[in-house]
Amino acid sequence: MEFYEAVQKRLSVRSYKPDPVPDDVLNRILEAGRLAPSAKNYQPWKFIVVKDPAVRQALVPACRGQASVGQAPVVICACCVIEQAWKGMGGYWSAEAVDVTIAVEHMILAATAEGLGTCWIGAFLEAEVRKVLAIPEGAKPIALTPLGYPARESRPNPRKPLSEIVCHDRYA
Repeated sequence: MEFYEAVQKRLSVRSYKPDPVPDDVLNRILEAGRLAPSAKNYQPWKFIVVKDPAVRQALVPACRGQASVGQAPVVICACCVIEQAWKGMGGYWSAEAVDVTIAVEHMILAATAEGLGTCWIGAFLEAEVRKVLAIPEGAKPIALTPLGYPARESRPNPRKPLSEIVCHDRYA
């Protein structure tokens, strides 16, 4: 799939077939995350790949009841290793969430190109996700995504036109 086609086809999928994701496909998706840029090239991420059905089901309440987390054959939880994140973004804040977000988006677009569905999960209870996935104190879950073959076609949500979101030369 061509890049811009993947960008256009990427939709939030909330219903998945039980079909397993082949390891070579999963590894290509993870490789896309590994290759993502990060501040100072620190690469402050750790990706937890969850295939165990019991663990995926335990994540459902931790993800505020989002059933697709338990339904997809794979869930990826992207964490920031806090001590590895560059602390000088804008001169005063940490790059942890930005760096990990870029890596997750790379994986989401790679998954789309592979014919798989994903859904950015940002609505989760951090303490519960930590508990289920045994995430240590020095790491912070930033986002999760179910990963699998869509059970049905998703419909795109309306997008704002460029004229509403783009300024030239100064904020207007």
